[in-house]
Amino acid sequence: MADKIARENRLFHWVDERLHIQTLVDYMSHKVVPQHSHSFWYYFGGISLFFFVVQVVTGILLLLYYRPGADSAYESVKFIISEVSFGWLIRSIHSWSANLMILAAFIHMFSVFFTHAYRKPREMTWVTGIFLLALALAFGFSGYLLPWNELSFFATRVGTGMAGAIPGVGDFLMKLMRGGEDVTGATIGRFFGLHVAVLPGVFAVLLSLHLFFIQRQGMSEPLEWAANPQFKKYRPFFPNFIMRELLVWLIMLNLLAVLAVFFPDGIGVVHWPLGQKADPFAPPPPVIRPEWYFMFAFQALKVLPAHLLFIEGELAGIIILTAGGIVWTLIPFLAGKFSSGKKPTLIIAFGWAVLAFIAVLTILGYILE
Repeated sequence: MADKIARENRLFHWVDERLHIQTLVDYMSHKVVPQHSHSFWYYFGGISLFFFVVQVVTGILLLLYYRPGADSAYESVKFIISEVSFGWLIRSIHSWSANLMILAAFIHMFSVFFTHAYRKPREMTWVTGIFLLALALAFGFSGYLLPWNELSFFATRVGTGMAGAIPGVGDFLMKLMRGGEDVTGATIGRFFGLHVAVLPGVFAVLLSLHLFFIQRQGMSEPLEWAANPQFKKYRPFFPNFIMRELLVWLIMLNLLAVLAVFFPDGIGVVHWPLGQKADPFAPPPPVIRPEWYFMFAFQALKVLPAHLLFIEGELAGIIILTAGGIVWTLIPFLAGKFSSGKKPTLIIAFGWAVLAFIAVLTILGYILE
């Protein structure tokens, strides 16, 4: 036993001389996490990360059999579902984890907003988080077309067509995304490259920055602690918080497994049946709806009149949504300082208005046809 311990110590010393592991161990042992009534919101960032890891693993497995192209994409997905051992399960896990990742990211964003965790010195943590959510939505949009089925074809045609409403560069952007005038096999190639190469690379860089900022700045403390320091309470990051985080990941893994096994094609408005192969010459389906996380924007553009003052309604909607996204991203710089510990009622009201806007328009999008 003594010889075994000595060998382990020598191995650790050899590795530590080269990688300075002890420095990381010391840092982790002294790191703490604020403990309060709303600290459970901290876990949603980790949940989003967990589902992203699942996305990467299952995406690599699907990549072994998927073949992009108008004459091969649909057939390869059908082969994965029907012929590859557990291929249907991997596709289901990939689809469910994508939706759950975006849901967890939205919850994480709003929890950070309403707990004012974006305030100084965490402005860049908020900004990188917003960009990560935008990239997650881009993942969903680019991956939606890859099965090359009927619904994804016409939904992508509508989605990319919206870019054409932008004056000046709209037509260029639409052709850039489509690879031509219309959605074709070239579009699959572009979306495939975006989905498996460009977006993962950019996402990995931003995620690394986001995690670096979190580790350097620590978890945000409640505003009330500034005025009442006697309420401050902390929990060790390692092993206490890490073990709880792993338990949450295990629960999410079980939830993902249940959903993937019992609902392989989704359920309700969250569904992805393969259906029929895309036919550019076939009439579009009677109802074309985007994924649930785009529904609020889609419905907002639908309810606008044909013209708003002297601007086309669709263009006005795009301008308003873009301006709103910019304001939302710059919230840490617009909200001012909270050194007094007093909650900013105007900022809170704005957050509730944004949340209500997204929720109401999403619900209306599924009720109204």
